[in-house]
Amino acid sequence: MKFQLLVIALLLQAGLFAQQSSFRFAFVTDTHIGSPNGAAEEDLRRTVQDINEQKDLAFVLLTGDITELGTQEELLLAKKILDSLKIPWYIIPGNHDTGWSESGGLGFTQIFGMDRFSFSHGGIQFIGCASGPYVRMSDGHVPRDAVNWLDSTLAALPDNSPLVMVNHYPLDNSLDNWYEVTDRVRKKNIALAICGHGHANKKMDFEGIPGVMGRSNLRAKAEIGGYNIVEWTTDSVFFAERRPGRRTLPVWNVVSLQYKSTSASINYPRPSYTINSTYQKVKRVWEVADQANIISTPAWSTNWVVVGNQAGFINGYAAKTGKRKWQFATQGPIYSSPAIQKNNVVVGSADGAVYCLQLQTGKLQWKWQARAAVLGSPVIAGDTVYIGTSDHRVVALHLQTGKLIWQFEELEGPVVSTPLLADGKVIIGAWDRHLYAIEAASGALAWKWNNGSMVRNFSPASCIPVVSNGTVFIMAPDRFTTAIDLATGQTRWRVKDGGVRESIGISKDGKWIFGKSMQDTLVAYQASANPQVAAWKMHVGFGYEHVPSMIIEQDGELLFGTRNGVIYAVDPNLQKVNWAHKLDNSMVNTVRPVGKNKVLVATMDGKLALLQSKH
Repeated sequence: MKFQLLVIALLLQAGLFAQQSSFRFAFVTDTHIGSPNGAAEEDLRRTVQDINEQKDLAFVLLTGDITELGTQEELLLAKKILDSLKIPWYIIPGNHDTGWSESGGLGFTQIFGMDRFSFSHGGIQFIGCASGPYVRMSDGHVPRDAVNWLDSTLAALPDNSPLVMVNHYPLDNSLDNWYEVTDRVRKKNIALAICGHGHANKKMDFEGIPGVMGRSNLRAKAEIGGYNIVEWTTDSVFFAERRPGRRTLPVWNVVSLQYKSTSASINYPRPSYTINSTYQKVKRVWEVADQANIISTPAWSTNWVVVGNQAGFINGYAAKTGKRKWQFATQGPIYSSPAIQKNNVVVGSADGAVYCLQLQTGKLQWKWQARAAVLGSPVIAGDTVYIGTSDHRVVALHLQTGKLIWQFEELEGPVVSTPLLADGKVIIGAWDRHLYAIEAASGALAWKWNNGSMVRNFSPASCIPVVSNGTVFIMAPDRFTTAIDLATGQTRWRVKDGGVRESIGISKDGKWIFGKSMQDTLVAYQASANPQVAAWKMHVGFGYEHVPSMIIEQDGELLFGTRNGVIYAVDPNLQKVNWAHKLDNSMVNTVRPVGKNKVLVATMDGKLALLQSKH
């Protein structure tokens, strides 16, 4: 009987594909407009011209990394070039368009209209989904609101309708929530998954789903770039690389359109939560699942938790229960971590505004408008708010009125981090290679520092500096721990023996600084102006790690989060893990200790939780 049912299913599937019409389309990916050598624009123009000269192409799929850094200038240039296409084109962003974006990805949707698509051609449904990272150097991630959109889109699709899933990342563990996509599309008649990201033509398999990665449109070391021409027939899909203006190379991949049983009984690898069984004394006092990503660190007061999400909402929760009490809508994603002082909540939005809300009600008290997105986080001192913006400014605003007190306009790049206030100075990094010290009273430049590199990727921009005894300490993507004189901006010492990257913390007594390396290691240095090497190193168990998550000391424990949703509490004296807890499988933002043995945690996937440990 089972054999007969399988034969019937195969015949039905074969009949379904036989009803589809044959067509051809262009598959273009990883164009990287704005790349340093300037060749990317020429490569894309050549490809657009070549596509326009083809007589039988139905449409174009563009699968992300359209730009190099996601700037408005790069996005507008890409749009101008692509508008020359004479056939329909469908586009999604990649990690370079979102993770490096000065607008928090908002510029992409404003310029291209949307960061996802769903359309039918020749009886085949093509669904393209956005993916991050939404913090530079975090893992790829399909945002929570996009997963929800995918649910509704798939629900409206007949179960037997052939489906092509389009994403920038491969549908594997390079996406921290890849299984949410594969588990969903496998319930439908998934024929193929197409992706970019790897810059190479490659035949792939995503848990039984046929996959194809396309080459970058960039020429790299060749004379010209290229793309793929895809021919869809009743029983097969053919991929052939096209050299624009030259020739089409022989077919390099054929995907057979045959029914493949993907039985639910197959146990594909999934993230493990066994660490929670190891440390059973940690409990979730309450937990909230937001409808969109939470990218920033939540703020805490005695009775309130306030945090923003990628959908542009600022939410106020009761601190004891996690119940949402109010919500305020902005017009752009929230990357900024809120700051609370008395009854004031201050936060920036990618819509270009800094908002001050009433803590008890969420009502707007004032709004200050920048000239670009505000992804940086505020610090409040007395009656003054200090915050960095994407229009290359650091500003001081009056807490009660929102009026501009001063502005420092000499930054060469956007701000995405939180300022440090020390000795009358505002210390802040930007994506322009520099760390700046600005006089808090006047907005005048005290000094600026860089590591000597001409590469902005090494900027101390995602790291929040720490200070002790007149010395500023940073850990930047150049992998160095650096000590800088607070008064003069002169380098006191630099050392690379810890393998650190952007995650830094300081002990409450100011005697130690701590860093998190990319290779499972917590490292400690004396917070001294004199040259140092690592005092100790500890293998913690978090594995490969690259996301910026600051290390916080509370009650003699070092608390920090990781790329895969685990929060650790480490005893720095005994150098042992006191406890660990996995909340989900996405990046944990900087944790917020909120009382003895309590810590507030948010993850990229929209989880917000209050954890309590018992020793």
